[in-house]
Amino acid sequence: MSNPSPDMKFLIVDDFSTMRRIIRGLLKEIGYNNAEEAEDGTVALNMLKNGKFDFVVSDINMPNMNGFELLKAIKADDTLKHLPVLMVTAEARKEDIVLAAQTGAAGYIVKPFTKATLEEKVQKIMQKLTAAA
Repeated sequence: MSNPSPDMKFLIVDDFSTMRRIIRGLLKEIGYNNAEEAEDGTVALNMLKNGKFDFVVSDINMPNMNGFELLKAIKADDTLKHLPVLMVTAEARKEDIVLAAQTGAAGYIVKPFTKATLEEKVQKIMQKLTAAA
């Protein structure tokens, strides 16, 4: 199992600060200490365009710009489209999962999730990326 690269920078997008804190805490436990937070897709997109991020963890249901709209915007931007986006959803609705895959999400994860699940998802996605690079 490859060790996480501690300097990898995450952007956590969720309209609930508690959820962002939980995800941030889990990432820290896994070994990723570099994370920033955004409360919706609009803020997230701005941050992504102005900063350097390596990985996006985004909730689907958010005001202003939801996770799918954010994902579409990321994939439509040449400077951002390489970014892996892990979608977080409260309910594993089949159509959401299909839409996430079709829109280019790197994966999805259903709330509530454990550190182990998050770690496994992130690692799988990173392995795919290194294999593709």
